[in-house]
Amino acid sequence: MSLEIRKIVSYEEETLIEGFKETDKPLRMFAVAAVIKNPWAGRYVEDLRPIVLEYGPQLGKILTDKICELAGGADKIEAFGKSALVGLNGEIEHASALIHTLHFGNFYREAVEAKSFLSFTNTRGPANAPISVPMMDKNDGGKRSHYLTVQFNINDAPSADEVVVVLGGATGGRPHHRIGDRYQELKELGHDIENPAAV
Repeated sequence: MSLEIRKIVSYEEETLIEGFKETDKPLRMFAVAAVIKNPWAGRYVEDLRPIVLEYGPQLGKILTDKICELAGGADKIEAFGKSALVGLNGEIEHASALIHTLHFGNFYREAVEAKSFLSFTNTRGPANAPISVPMMDKNDGGKRSHYLTVQFNINDAPSADEVVVVLGGATGGRPHHRIGDRYQELKELGHDIENPAAV
């Protein structure tokens, strides 16, 4: 079954004032979304892998190219994430399958030269349901300044038999961030970064 894309949607916002104070430089957050036909809608399919291997690289390349263009270049992206929203005639597993594969995510990770894993959400809902893309620093998962979420919706998607597959990005961290980072807290607690809860 070949990939069927109904539309591609771009979203962008630019924050100039945060917390009643002007930003040192505007924070740009953006996302690109592909609204695709869900190849598994309305039925239970045991093996999702063949479609994942077919769709993953196509979606990864298309969305990565578009988000890097929207950012003004891959080098402008400091924080990143991904999301998928499946329509009501599909499973959460369908949303998960399309974004939780290196055949999809590595296109973005390689383009922005990232070391971190991509933050994510995978949800189910009707057309116009909220889409939230959590993000973090592309190279440092403990850098709290870059814990961001870009949110938007698409008025006519997903239909019951569609999936919205999304990449998100940001050009910096939160303006006026002042909550420190996890490394100082780990040091204060005497905990190790590999086992932060010391369990």
